[in-house]
Amino acid sequence: MTLNDRVLGVGALVFAALITAFGYDLEPPFSYEPVGPKAFPLLLALIIALCGLRLILKGGGQVAANPPGANGRILMMVAYLAAYAWLFQWLGFIVATTMMATLVGRLFGGSWKQALIGGLAMGGGLFVLFDLGLDVVLPHGILGAWL
Repeated sequence: MTLNDRVLGVGALVFAALITAFGYDLEPPFSYEPVGPKAFPLLLALIIALCGLRLILKGGGQVAANPPGANGRILMMVAYLAAYAWLFQWLGFIVATTMMATLVGRLFGGSWKQALIGGLAMGGGLFVLFDLGLDVVLPHGILGAWL
């Protein structure tokens, strides 16, 4: 079975509708910025919907089957992202991001050393960028006493 662009476009529209439905009611307990937290999911849904519409209108192109082993890697990536979302608050941004980036690095063929260095750089670097540079509050998790 081959997947064509129109099927992917319809899937993108359904996904954009779900993002809109869940993101539209996001309200913070207090007002801290003029836009609010729902701006990002709604903007993301708009971009995904526009891409889906383009695929539906242009559509028709056949896509080659995935190479051997790709479906397993895709399922592992989905599992890693689900675990990341589930452990994010408890472990904290740095630990959860380091673990996820390390596992994804291994999934894409990096050695343990390369993946761990990249994961540590991503977890620590993004924390410094967002928490200190952009003043975005991120969960400290199990490292809370040291941060």
